[in-house]
Formats: sequence, structure tokens, C-alpha cells
Amino acid sequence: MQTVEETIWEVVYAILPITILVLILQYTLIWLPFESVLQFLVGVLFVSVGFALFLIGVHIGLLPVGEMIGSALPNTGKVWMILLFSFVLGFAVTVAEPDVHVLAGYVDQVSDGAIGKWTLIIPVAIGLGIFVALSMARVILKVSIKWILIAGYIVVFALALSPWIPDEFVPISFDAGGVTTGPMAVPFILAFGVGVASVLRSDDKSADGFGLVALASIGPLIAVLLLGIFLG
Repeated sequence: MQTVEETIWEVVYAILPITILVLILQYTLIWLPFESVLQFLVGVLFVSVGFALFLIGVHIGLLPVGEMIGSALPNTGKVWMILLFSFVLGFAVTVAEPDVHVLAGYVDQVSDGAIGKWTLIIPVAIGLGIFVALSMARVILKVSIKWILIAGYIVVFALALSPWIPDEFVPISFDAGGVTTGPMAVPFILAFGVGVASVLRSDDKSADGFGLVALASIGPLIAVLLLGIFLG
């Protein structure tokens, strides 16, 4: 597990380059008002502190708990319970994902409320939850991930090319698939998957514990495209 000092330096290395780049552009090309630059620097400070605290929380809480939950569920011997809690956890972390709220807020703003914030968030969360459960079913049934990925993207592109889906829902759907792989969902889903795989197939944990994020991101794509059919 990372120490607090390592986490702080990780945040510094991540944020310092973009800060330096913005300041270089400011004093060579852009020349924004001083108030805007000051707001940017204050924002950088807040982001740095918040990001560091978030990563510390992830390493202390989310990752260990996610893996422990993933390890405990298979011991119940009930497949339906594993799938149910996989869906519930996938739904919950998506609703809590900040990136999803940012996307939904912009879509609401640009569409003048035609696609409300929660109108987008709920289907995205349901889609991700279903595919997290499907990922667990893949581990249980020992199905190769490539077949589910191929089938999933065949469905995605078939829907995207469908004449019943408004054009604006296609780019929104792919953005929705991307934002669900944010800092809240990814650590928990990965830890949960590794925990389940370590109990069900300890001999092939690396093959079964990873790929969950790739599979899970297909769910929001399909969910938003289907939403386009209903709203369109």
C-alpha cells in the first residue's frame, strides 16, 4: 500500500506539469486577467489537496474493502447473491462517480433540459451495474473475455448505426462509457473483481481479475443508445 508521502508526490507529479504549461501559455500567448490566473492557482491548490486526500482514501478504504467484499461473496456459495451485489455495487459507484455527474450536467445544459441530469445518470448506472454482474458471470462460467467484448461491441455499433437513434446520442454514449472509468468506479471494480477471481479461480487470477473495466464500460454505451430510442 502507498504511503501518504508517496501519494502526495504522485499528485504533485500529476498536476505540476499542467500548471506550468498553463502559466507558460498565460505569459506568452493568452494573457488572461490576473484575477483569472489567481483563481486558477487557488483551484490547483484545492484540487491538489482534494486529490491527495481522495487517493489516500482509495488506498486505505476502497481498495481493501472492495477486495474483501469480492473475496467474501463467493464463500456464500450463492451465484445469485454474487450477481446481485455485483449489480448493486456497480450501480452505486457509478452514481457516486464525479465524472458521470460532470458529463450529465453538461448534457443537461447543452440540451436545455431535454436530457435531464438524472435522466442520463440512472441509465448509465444501470448499464454499468448489469455489465459488472455479467463480468462476474463470465468468471464463474469461465467464458473468455474476448467473446463478450466482441459481442458487446457488435451490439453497440449495431445500435449506433440504427436509424431509430438520434445522432446526438451516439457521441454522448461513447463519452458515457469513458466517464464511468473514473477515479471512483475503477479502483472499486478492479479490487472487487480481483477479490472474486482470487476465490473462484486463484490459478488464473490475472486473466479473470482484469478486463472488468473494459466490459463494464460497454454497459453505459448500450444504455445511452437505448435511451436515445425511447427519448427519440
